[in-house]
Amino acid sequence: MRQPPSFGTNYVAFAAPHTAAAKEFSPMTRRLPSTLVTAGLLCALWTGLSAQVLEKEQGASLAPFVPTPEDVVDRMLSLAEVGPDDVVYDLGCGDGRIVIAAAKKLGARGVGIDYDPERIKESEANAKKAGVEDRVTFRQQDAMTVDVSPATVVTLYLLSGSNLKLRPMLTKQLRPGARIVSHAFSMGDWEPLKKDEFTDAKGVPRTLYLWKTDGQVRP
Repeated sequence: MRQPPSFGTNYVAFAAPHTAAAKEFSPMTRRLPSTLVTAGLLCALWTGLSAQVLEKEQGASLAPFVPTPEDVVDRMLSLAEVGPDDVVYDLGCGDGRIVIAAAKKLGARGVGIDYDPERIKESEANAKKAGVEDRVTFRQQDAMTVDVSPATVVTLYLLSGSNLKLRPMLTKQLRPGARIVSHAFSMGDWEPLKKDEFTDAKGVPRTLYLWKTDGQVRP
């Protein structure tokens, strides 16, 4: 009759299918080294703690920074029909290119929000280089805490989950008639007013979504 392997350590029992067993074993149990069980528990604990730390560190960042191509920026502003009377808020502004383009090309005012201080510094330098620093401002802030009520246009290039997190805030704070334009990602079951599908200058397929707020809060 086979004896359990010797690991030079204690064993703990766990349930197993019916097999022949030594007399010292219950018919429904085998044994594992307690060190393996301890290691497994420690691994599970570490994984859980690591996930919590990562979530805490990335909680205020709604998406990684991926620059929107200039021709796509122009298309977003065109879809929203941005003009000189508009105030454009870009949530997750990156290097500031959307609000800078809105100010320089269309005469609008803009506010860029980003959680990364390096992106804010870059945006401010780009605005100064473009000569529109008097028409745009940039703030290091969690997008979920921003008061967007002054905006007439909000631009987004985040993720689907991030858009859904922002949707209640946007639909509650924005005045009726404000426009929201999202690059690549929708807002769940809130159907867009318009959907613009095209190929950019480098041959990459793009999709833009446009919504207009109507005073209805959408959770």
